[in-house]
Amino acid sequence: MPIQAFSREIDPYKNFKFRVYMGAALVAGVSKVSALKRTTEVVTNRSGGMDSTVVVSPGQSKAEPITLERGLALDRTFEGWAQAVYSPDGDGAVSLANMRRNLTIELLNLQGQPVYKWQVFGCWVSEYTALPELDANANAFAFETIVLQNHGFRRDVDFAGEDAAIFQPAA
Repeated sequence: MPIQAFSREIDPYKNFKFRVYMGAALVAGVSKVSALKRTTEVVTNRSGGMDSTVVVSPGQSKAEPITLERGLALDRTFEGWAQAVYSPDGDGAVSLANMRRNLTIELLNLQGQPVYKWQVFGCWVSEYTALPELDANANAFAFETIVLQNHGFRRDVDFAGEDAAIFQPAA
């Protein structure tokens, strides 16, 4: 069997090609997305007849915050979303009606076709960096950053990316 038949199952996808959607709208210019991470607490207890053995069970699960970073541009999507939970005019100027939004993150292959999709639920902005540290001696871009709290995520298993028959050997 030729080695080429299994090349896609051996070579992992690159992490520098992706897209982020807020609902159906593409979020322009996102250059970095932190890891999607979930942590489940471990609950320990002991059984009455087994004094020397600890039994472990899953406890509460928590989705870790997600950070999105992009170059500072004229698009005000991040700023507008961050303002949903804060206003310099006080609480009376804050409306939490549009605070939570669902995101879709797509991982793309080298040809720019989506191969994986994750849905992230109930996101809201808990931290917003409108302007990074400015340094006249630096040779860098200015980035704005948001940190998103969320209710969790799941991979879209119904999405058949690049090829549904990836793991089937060639005849």
